[in-house]
Parts: sequence; structure tokens; C-alpha cells
Amino acid sequence: MTFDVTIPVLNEEETLARQVRILYDFLQQNFPTPGQWRIVIADNGSTDNTRHIAAALCDEFPEIQLVKVPEKGVGLALKTSWSQSRADIVGYMDLDLATDLKHFIQAYNALATEGFDLVYGTRLHKKSRVAGRTLKREITSRVFNFIVKAYLGTHFSDGMCGFKWLRRKHLPALMDGGAVSNGWFFSTELLAIAEWKGLKMCELPVHWTDDTTGSKVNIPRLAKQYLLAMQVLRKRKPLPN
Repeated sequence: MTFDVTIPVLNEEETLARQVRILYDFLQQNFPTPGQWRIVIADNGSTDNTRHIAAALCDEFPEIQLVKVPEKGVGLALKTSWSQSRADIVGYMDLDLATDLKHFIQAYNALATEGFDLVYGTRLHKKSRVAGRTLKREITSRVFNFIVKAYLGTHFSDGMCGFKWLRRKHLPALMDGGAVSNGWFFSTELLAIAEWKGLKMCELPVHWTDDTTGSKVNIPRLAKQYLLAMQVLRKRKPLPN
């Protein structure tokens, strides 16, 4: 099966080339079939040299593509990239490669050979291993996921983990069902709608190394956005039979 790996970026000139090359080498080694995969750099409004660096990578490697997103927003970047894809599988991971790349093979196998429709990484499973995470971010993550479960009545463990993959054929139904946010909450919407629609979901415990040195996340602002988005999403929840 073919797959596209989307990496949303915003002002990442310092690390973009290095991190993309690491991912590229990994994919070349583990998925050597020509034309099986692409790395899609989704630039959503960078004002530094990110876009120029991405363009240079595209010139060097035919398997790398740059998608220019008109506005900021991780959800918008993913929707823009995935809507242009023709791959069997679409997904994303963060540029910091916080999720150990060995899990990529597990995620691919779950979708390609094990019959799953969607795979999501979780840092909250008892088998997960998380390194370098501050207490503040750990508490924030657990509180958020508790609220999601309680408010939306969902069962997935980690809606915020930046490591998600799905069969592209399901994307239109997920977006029609309510996965519409332009921001970070889009990745949680995907899981909620997929669960409500009865898709076969694979929870994947991951080894995660947190990178907080260059974090651009404003936790109070993000929390407010999430809470508002949850209110909208709950209105889309199907009524019980």
C-alpha cells in the first residue's frame, strides 16, 4: 500500500533539513519499493527560510513534496495535504520525531495487513515510555484527555499525540462527521468521529521523547480553543439507538 507522511511546519528553519533527512533515510531503508511513499512538508505560513529549505529538499529528493498552506493551523495543514493525496494511507508526525520511528512500521502493518482503519499513538498506555516531559505538560495532557472522555463519551486514551494514520478512503466521512477544525483539535476530532462511526481503531503505545526546548504551544490559549471545539463536536455526536 502507498502512503504519504505529512509533517506540518511553521518557522522550522533550524531543524527542518536535518529531521526530514532522518525520516527520509528511515523510509528508504524500511520501504525500498520505488513510488511507495512520499514525505509531504505542509508549510502553514512560515516567515523564515522554512519554505526555501523545503523547496531545496524537494529538488534533491523526488519523494519529498512541499504543500503551501495559506493560513496557520495544524488541522488546516493536514486537511490541505490529505485532500491532495492519492495514497492508500495518510498520516502525520511531528517534525521533532518525538515518536520513535520504529512505531512507523507497526502503524503501517496495522493498516496494510491487520485490517485496521485508523492507528493512533498513545503516551498514556501502561506500555508507553515517555522521556523528557515536564510535569506541567504531563498534567495538561492527562487532564485534557480526561475531559475529552468525560465530555464526549469517547474511549481512546490520547487525542493529542502527534502520530496518527488512517486509510484515506475514510477521510471524507470523518470530515463530514465533524473533523473540521483548522487547529490542533483536528487530530482529536478524527479519533472521536472514527469511534462514533465504528471504524476499527488501533491504539499503539509509543516510546516518546518530548522536545520542549523549542515548543511554540501556548497552553492556556490552546486549552480555551479545545474546550470551545469540544462543545461544537459534541453536537455532532450521533444519538444512541
